[in-house]
Amino acid sequence: MTTGRRLFGTDGVRGEAGTFLTAELATSLGRAATASLDAERLQVLIVRDTRESGPMLEAALAAGIAAAGGDALLGGVLPTPAAAILVKRLGLDLAAVVSASHNPYRDNGIKFFSAQGTKLDDDTEARMESLVGAELGSVDPGHVRELNGGLEDYLRALEVAFPVDLSGQKVMLDCANGATFRAAPAIFERLGAEVEAIAIEPDGRNINDGCGSTHLDRLAEAIAASEATIGFAFDGDGDRVLAVDGEGQTHDGDELIALSVRGMAARGELGGGVAVTVMSNYGFHQAMSEAGIEVAVTKVGDRYVLDELRERDWAVGGEQSGHIIDTRFVATGDGIAAALATMRELDGRELAGISSMEKLPQTLVNVEVADRDAVTDAAAVWDAVEREGEALEGRGRVLLRPSGTEPLVRVMVEAPSTEEADAVCERLVTVVRQELA
Repeated sequence: MTTGRRLFGTDGVRGEAGTFLTAELATSLGRAATASLDAERLQVLIVRDTRESGPMLEAALAAGIAAAGGDALLGGVLPTPAAAILVKRLGLDLAAVVSASHNPYRDNGIKFFSAQGTKLDDDTEARMESLVGAELGSVDPGHVRELNGGLEDYLRALEVAFPVDLSGQKVMLDCANGATFRAAPAIFERLGAEVEAIAIEPDGRNINDGCGSTHLDRLAEAIAASEATIGFAFDGDGDRVLAVDGEGQTHDGDELIALSVRGMAARGELGGGVAVTVMSNYGFHQAMSEAGIEVAVTKVGDRYVLDELRERDWAVGGEQSGHIIDTRFVATGDGIAAALATMRELDGRELAGISSMEKLPQTLVNVEVADRDAVTDAAAVWDAVEREGEALEGRGRVLLRPSGTEPLVRVMVEAPSTEEADAVCERLVTVVRQELA
């Protein structure tokens, strides 16, 4: 079968369920994944989030794995990082996550993790994609069975890695009606916190709907009416987190990473520098310079952050969007782990009273386009980017890039004032729409 477009983006295969990401494609991906790896009887863990299309795609993916001679183990609804932990802990060959992360419920996706708990590299994904729809020959079919105890294994791993005493602390959790709806409240309560949880009633369609890390207003409003002194908002699959303090102010991934790495560095625990993407705020770089912490910059995508960490033998990095990685726990973004790391650094203090960095005003606009790849050859767009970037040199910056998963071009501007950032961004967005919409 062919789809008419490249399957793998920056975070697996993703698209509208039932139209692009069909049961047929999921089955073919399962067969291709099994055939692409050199194992006599591949053992593959499958977990998913709470979308209504999840069970259908889970079953189709498992059928493809079994048809190609592998065994599929169904872990049910679990956060993405749980798959990365369990594939290593159980000695399996591959893990697959059925999720579209922060996207609306109509979308879904499939991403894979290696036996080492890392996302697959580009070459492995390309080899897998080349086998989608190919005739793979006759094999003895494998089995599909349920995996019990996955949630408890994940919670125990968190408890061992983050033995923080949260007794008496009031915490609010927004679980986005997604994959963290059981795990996040459970671990915070196990560590002694008084938990108030919202968006914990998934119905298949309400995942990320006005809640979670992409809709912080709901958490900010809820925390203002509660006694909680901090709140955390996860995305649909639980690999990212953002925070809201007791005064209702939001704190993005840059701020949470800065808080953690400054604390680690002060205790001599960092073991090198920190890796972030081109989207990280200029203020983050200033804060790291003041703290004497080296910063490496990568393309957008937590897989590229991880590649940089592995190459430099560093441990910690992440993205402004809330993907935060500490490879000493798991080699992918883990929202719950990052929230617990934040609580460890706060050590009973309130987030509202701590400034880990001073952010430069930033404006980000996602522009819908017909073809996100067409921006590469849009000379007028890049002329405008160069012109605006030169005007901001030494005071701010401009970043324009296509989304890796959606038909969008992202335009980001940082400037000394919000007004200037908005004005520059508006001019660039106008050019993008004229050239590409």
